[in-house]
Amino acid sequence: MKRLQWTSSQKARIVLEGLKERSTSELCTEHQISQAQYYQWRDAFLANSSKAFEIGKYSQWEERLVEENARLKRLVADQALELKKLEEEEFA
Repeated sequence: MKRLQWTSSQKARIVLEGLKERSTSELCTEHQISQAQYYQWRDAFLANSSKAFEIGKYSQWEERLVEENARLKRLVADQALELKKLEEEEFA
């Protein structure tokens, strides 16, 4: 039997159903997941719930990308300046 693949939004919806005082066993049976799986999803959901209110803030991964992007832009600018200096020296 092929394992089901759940999207993040599907997991969130299932967890929210369980948090609305619906029977965990009934919920798990309906969605064909184990109770242990439900509780893992629930714990991850609750641990990260504060991020829903962090509008405009970057995750650690996004922050690294922003920093890397800035570093690469500086490198490109430095290279462009170096080329311009070389061209000016060549034509002087």
